[in-house]
Amino acid sequence: MANLKTRGLRKTVGVPGLFATAYGNVGSSIYYALGLVAAHALGLTPLVFLFAGGLFALTAKTYAEGAAMFPEAGGSSSFARHAFNEVVSFIAGWGLSLDYILTIAISAFFVPHYLAVFFPALGHSPGDIFGGVAVIALLALVNIRGLGESAKLNIGLAILDLFTQIALVGLGAILVLHPSVLIDQIHLGTAPSFSQLIFAVSISMLAYTGIETVSNMAEEARDPGEQVPKAVNLVLIAVLGIYAGISIVALSALPVTQNAAGHYSTALGTTYSDDPVLGIVSALGLHGTVSTVARYYVGTLAATILLIATNAGLIGISRLSWSLAEHRQLPGVFAKLHPRFQTPWFTILFFSAIAAVLVLPGNTSFLGNLYSFGAMLSFTIAHLSIVSLRRRQPDRYRPYRAPWNVRWRGAEVPLTAVFGAIGTGAAFVSVIVLHPEARIIGSAWVGIGLIGYLLYRRHLGIDPREMQQVRRQQRPVGFLEVSYKSALVPIFGTDIDADAMHRAAAVVDPDASVEAFYVLKIPRKHELPDGGFDELEYEARCALEEVRLQARAQGLKVRVNLVRTRNPGRAIVEEALERGSDLIYISTEHAPSDERLLGPTTRYLLAKRPCRVIVEGGGVGAGRTPLSAGMQIPIA
Repeated sequence: MANLKTRGLRKTVGVPGLFATAYGNVGSSIYYALGLVAAHALGLTPLVFLFAGGLFALTAKTYAEGAAMFPEAGGSSSFARHAFNEVVSFIAGWGLSLDYILTIAISAFFVPHYLAVFFPALGHSPGDIFGGVAVIALLALVNIRGLGESAKLNIGLAILDLFTQIALVGLGAILVLHPSVLIDQIHLGTAPSFSQLIFAVSISMLAYTGIETVSNMAEEARDPGEQVPKAVNLVLIAVLGIYAGISIVALSALPVTQNAAGHYSTALGTTYSDDPVLGIVSALGLHGTVSTVARYYVGTLAATILLIATNAGLIGISRLSWSLAEHRQLPGVFAKLHPRFQTPWFTILFFSAIAAVLVLPGNTSFLGNLYSFGAMLSFTIAHLSIVSLRRRQPDRYRPYRAPWNVRWRGAEVPLTAVFGAIGTGAAFVSVIVLHPEARIIGSAWVGIGLIGYLLYRRHLGIDPREMQQVRRQQRPVGFLEVSYKSALVPIFGTDIDADAMHRAAAVVDPDASVEAFYVLKIPRKHELPDGGFDELEYEARCALEEVRLQARAQGLKVRVNLVRTRNPGRAIVEEALERGSDLIYISTEHAPSDERLLGPTTRYLLAKRPCRVIVEGGGVGAGRTPLSAGMQIPIA
């Protein structure tokens, strides 16, 4: 039997790795976003961060549902692919790629700035530029060697940083927190003015970009249906608490003041704009050796979390680009995996080089203003995709469902996604209106990318709206055991074979996904039972629930889905192509009489098989013999 080459990315990441990678991307922004937002929001900085955090919470619920439902690299691009078409999918993915590049560039650039407490030459040009480029190069090599190594690095650094930030908030609350100071420095309409406040809100969105990273890594999670929602909720709790705590302590330590000319400002946005957290430490009232040690410690902590953010950006852009290339939205070289490490080495090097080029001018203001453009675009598309999927595919299995659901036109619509789309859409518009860099550079990025995409699809002779997925060429190596990464198990009748699911799971990898796929054939009117089609659908759902319970009793993790069709064979083929399944496992012993061994559906699958097919009839152990039919056709 041929040994199948592993298709896709390795499943090596659990909840700690997902949490650490996303937290590194989201939580790192405090080290530069705090100064940028405080310069405009002044005394309302904590409320601005909380408002942005509310949008982040809504977005987190959307990504938890989407990533658990579609555990594949791509994030909002993947959601849009299933909800709309490939054009919308590309726009989401290409906008997000800009955000990841900026994440890499700005995070790497600030690493040497915080390490300047040890080496002052790193705090200014050219030391900060050389240091930032060196960080990008080092982490690019780590990611090429494999996600397992970089994920372990993330976990350790994220835990260290999280506890240190908690300690900083606690120490600040004891030494400098004065509620009256926080209230007295707010002069709404003057300090800040309403225009400053709106400007600050649009900037604050960059503080919560990073949830896409969890979605992009879902394909590599051991159990995405369970682990992705857990990781998202943990990130949500951690970053909301940290942002609220640090911004309150910061304005207590460095409050808003008014100069002789009547201008209001805070040292967070002036003196310490490049290192606001070090500014907090300097204003805590510590002296001598204690102050020096504290500055060293905070400099180290900031450098570590920014290192995580740079790494998270590299992971995100490499997995996103790999997904876009797999679906013929980028040239195939972006999906090429390293022969030894099985990582997308070319796309890591390519986008690392672009990020390094952006570091060279050393203009953090430009990078920060452009940062929110791609994220708000992608977030808005993600929300709209989840709403659309609820209406278009109401029966699709959802391991996690976003809360606050209301019924509208026969479908359950999550209000979290609706409000999230309104909020992030408004933020996207404000970014375009208030930030010339976003209006010019961001729009040009999307426009040029879209033109390139349309020309690339035209060159291939493919409809831009049509979903296309490149499948790996399967390379036979002797007669070793087959390694399957995913299996699709069609179910035809209500008499469930309790052992079929277990046997299907036995032939796939331990971390592979198995999906029970109930094929509900739409009968002619004269074939309907007394209860009509509703009775058939009820029986189908009962059968799926029985499958779920039997799988749980056997210790199996199985996803279930239902499809209504007039052509079961075609429906199974289309589902296998859409999910990129490596194996279709059919047990026909308990199927209706017209679907027994070599029935019409089985014959269709053997003729049109998109992957390896195992057909089981008779009796294993008691005479049942699996018939195996495989196909190794590279689809270029």
